Amino acid sequence: MVKETGFYDMLGVKPNVTADELKKAYRKLALKYHPDKNPTEGEKFKQISQAYEVLSDAQKREVYDRGGGGRMHRERRGKNVVHQLSVSLEDLYNGASRKLAVQKNVICDRCQGRGGRKGTVETCPSCRGSGVHVRLQQLGPGLVQQMSSVCGGCQGQGQRISHRDRCKTCNGRKISRNKHVLELHIDKGMRDGQKMVFHGEGDQEPGLEPGDIIIVLDQKEHPVFTRDGQDLTMSMELQLVEALCGFQKPVQTLDNRTLLITSHPGELIRPGDKKCVLSEGMPMYRRPFEKGRLIIKFSVVFPRENFLPTPRLKELEHFLPRAEQPDDPEAMEDDLYIYADLEEYDPARDHRRFSRPEEQDCHSASGVQCHTS
Repeated sequence: MVKETGFYDMLGVKPNVTADELKKAYRKLALKYHPDKNPTEGEKFKQISQAYEVLSDAQKREVYDRGGGGRMHRERRGKNVVHQLSVSLEDLYNGASRKLAVQKNVICDRCQGRGGRKGTVETCPSCRGSGVHVRLQQLGPGLVQQMSSVCGGCQGQGQRISHRDRCKTCNGRKISRNKHVLELHIDKGMRDGQKMVFHGEGDQEPGLEPGDIIIVLDQKEHPVFTRDGQDLTMSMELQLVEALCGFQKPVQTLDNRTLLITSHPGELIRPGDKKCVLSEGMPMYRRPFEKGRLIIKFSVVFPRENFLPTPRLKELEHFLPRAEQPDDPEAMEDDLYIYADLEEYDPARDHRRFSRPEEQDCHSASGVQCHTS
């Protein structure tokens, strides 16, 4: 069953028309509306030719008859318009609604996209409605190149309107620039770079299928959390006593809850350790009740120098694990040791000490000083 009959109606035939009958109908209409004989019907001629191009091809005709060729009668499709939308990590976590005002071309209401009064649009005599100039360039004996360029008389439109007949609203351009407001719904769990597509909301132009407006989400950097897929990562700084003896620290979530991160006494936290809290990461897109992990990277701050007097340090030493001792300390004589004191590491100082010879002054054995050039 044929679902789409627009092309058949345009050619004045029934959907069960044979290939020969279709060809006869097209030739009859083509002669009637050809720009050479009827300069004011250039658009009609284009539509007839497009319909015949689809219906004369068996494969295209089959697709059209099933209703899948509803868009085939449009000659071209407009370009997509891409906009970036800056969003916070909170927006992607909780979901949000936004309004975005965009400027786009719309077909002029006053002239319905004709560009002038009805009946005043004529086919461009320079290009005969094609919108392009075609010329042949001789490259050599028996070698010819075909060159195409946009018609300057009609700017590629294939039609032209005299100045007095032009639409006063669009000045013959057939379109006007309007502001359009889009309602955006950011779902929980959406990602940085994810696209929201508004089909057919792009620029309008006569003879064009409007393109799409594509919104690309651009996530702003968060001061606390970093997203990694469905996980959230943060850093937490501990004092040494907290790392050794346990702690409780509050963490504000992206939906304004407070988690009390707890490490129990005896649960040692080392510098660089990672721990996680299950189901406190990002919600999954379209499954917002399922969440990833909150991953915490720990750093440990050691006390300042001489934070305790020496006697108290000796007391503290009794509570800490003992250092490994030599197998037989008494058997080792003092004169076997070379005592070395620790100093602060200064990369700049070490660089000066080990700089290349050519960067330093050199002296010969005779005392003559030489310099590199």
